[in-house]
Amino acid sequence: MENKKGDVQCINDEILEKLSLKNRYKFLNYNLMTYLNKEHFDFLKQTQKFFINFEKKHNITHNEDLYDWIPEIGKEGLVTRVHNFENLGLNYEPYGHTTEFMRALATDFFDPQLTMGMGASILAISPLLLHNEDVEIRLKALKELAMGEKIGCICITEPERGSDAVHMLTTCDEQDDGSYLVNGEKIYQTNGSKADWAVMYAVTEKNNGNTMAQFLVDTTWEGWNAERVNIPWTPRIHIGKETFTNLRIPADCVLGKPGDGRSHLFEGLNLERLGIVCLNVAQAWNAITHAFIYVNMRKQFDQVILKYQGVGFPLADLWAETMSLTLAALNITQMIDNKMKEQGTLPKEFNLALGATAAQLKCVSAKLCERVAYECANLMGGAGVCDNTLMQDLLGITRIQEIGGGTRQVQQYIMSYALRQLFKAI
Repeated sequence: MENKKGDVQCINDEILEKLSLKNRYKFLNYNLMTYLNKEHFDFLKQTQKFFINFEKKHNITHNEDLYDWIPEIGKEGLVTRVHNFENLGLNYEPYGHTTEFMRALATDFFDPQLTMGMGASILAISPLLLHNEDVEIRLKALKELAMGEKIGCICITEPERGSDAVHMLTTCDEQDDGSYLVNGEKIYQTNGSKADWAVMYAVTEKNNGNTMAQFLVDTTWEGWNAERVNIPWTPRIHIGKETFTNLRIPADCVLGKPGDGRSHLFEGLNLERLGIVCLNVAQAWNAITHAFIYVNMRKQFDQVILKYQGVGFPLADLWAETMSLTLAALNITQMIDNKMKEQGTLPKEFNLALGATAAQLKCVSAKLCERVAYECANLMGGAGVCDNTLMQDLLGITRIQEIGGGTRQVQQYIMSYALRQLFKAI
């Protein structure tokens, strides 16, 4: 039987047993096995095996503090697989964006909120990979985050600026010793009130993104204060509001000096949004898998409810749309991996085109995963909205996916701007 939160059992034993993590993984694997190469399929199954054993070992109910799980997951190299971390002596294999997609799929089926929480640590990892310059404290933070020993967050959004990442109000003032004093506020940072390390952005002149700097912050330093924001749809994830009062950033933790921060911020934005796409795809599959098993077992009027057109046809449509989005995302991740393998970096022209593609997929996948979660819950009736399964988590977390990583309107702006630029080119 699947362990879950509620004290009141609403779903019978036979169906709950069939909804086990192992069986849900089987359905996912049957859908993907044709489209994955051996390396990625083997890694997907290996990661699934880890979480099946992890669930049994700890008798998981999904009431737990998900952050307590991360160190053990990190020891398996399953916080992130975008990089191999050769410079840290970890040498993860396989790695890359397609491998990371597989990791996200397996992790989300185990616990969607865990996947999102670890995703915020990944956002702090990427700048440290690009801008560590072999500085000891930066390498220390990088290794602790990559191995799950510490929690990370990235501080961009501000209370009065929202998705406007350029016109910041948080300021940084350089001191004689090369350190900076930071003052201001950030908000809606995933892991913000739980983080040990943060990557944070500030400007020397308010509202002027050309003066932006990028910093690494140890959250135990004086001047950092984080409060937890209540987001009812993701009750186990710590979302933060951070206040900086003369927070001193030592010179060794300046990842990008004023003027460099803006380019540093945008250099990882496309891949960040593609990471969100992978999470959205994973959440859609997780919801479909729950509904698929349930409607094949639940009987109404002496007949399995999948046989009713009002149930089977809508589920078939959601399945088709999710598979189509999966293949689109898989194509992009494989293309990125190939170019990184061949050239060691993404060509400028490709990265420019990727900006529009990432916005398109982020926008479409966020809408789809929310609709899939809701419709699957609806097809399951009361079983889809009670707390006996992970459907409750999926209903909540998919509701915020259009907001995180740049709102729907930001993605639409990027796409419409790209259309204007394309028109000028013809």
